[in-house]
Amino acid sequence: MLSFLRALPRRLVLRLQRGVPRGVDIAVTTIVSVLLIWLFAAANLFFYPQAAGLADIENPAQAGGPGTADAVVVLAGAAAERFPVGRELAREGRAPELVLSSTETPGNVITDQYCDFMAGDTVSDDPASAAVTCFFPEPMTTRGEARAVARLAADNGWDELIVVTSRYHLLRAETNISQCTTAKITMVASEPDFSAKQWLDRFVEETGGLAAALLRPACASAI
Repeated sequence: MLSFLRALPRRLVLRLQRGVPRGVDIAVTTIVSVLLIWLFAAANLFFYPQAAGLADIENPAQAGGPGTADAVVVLAGAAAERFPVGRELAREGRAPELVLSSTETPGNVITDQYCDFMAGDTVSDDPASAAVTCFFPEPMTTRGEARAVARLAADNGWDELIVVTSRYHLLRAETNISQCTTAKITMVASEPDFSAKQWLDRFVEETGGLAAALLRPACASAI
């Protein structure tokens, strides 16, 4: 055994001199190819999303004129970017109801504070503002939000919804919500300010989330 260990460095040098074994070369090439294919697919799904009801935030008229939607729904998380978009759509008269997902989590502070504010005896000084409904999803996931939104739509007879969420989250959110309601859904994107590393992290998270949405529908059981 001692002689084998002494000879090991020389054997490794000789192996490197002969080149990488073909099997290893094929394995590395395959892994790199799969990663590149995934990265290309993820970029198209989450950086350049093609959600079925996607409306161009640069041209919000595409989200439907005033009165064409029953509610503007803002999903929780990244509230600093999502909430202003939803509130502006409501102020423009896109829908008579502004529906906010409240989670009492650090990433949703702005929305949660607004819900707390509206829960008081405060009367809005904006006569054109929409009525505000806040809900607490259980569980606090996109799946939980989809089920909660579906309940609200059924209870209130909503047939058309404008749903606001971050660009990378559009496809998964639309998939989950459409699994739970027959209401027409128009997706509107808020724009995150991410580094390349943050986008990569989102690609990984959204790939797993979308796969789960397809394999285990949010409303496989009755809501």
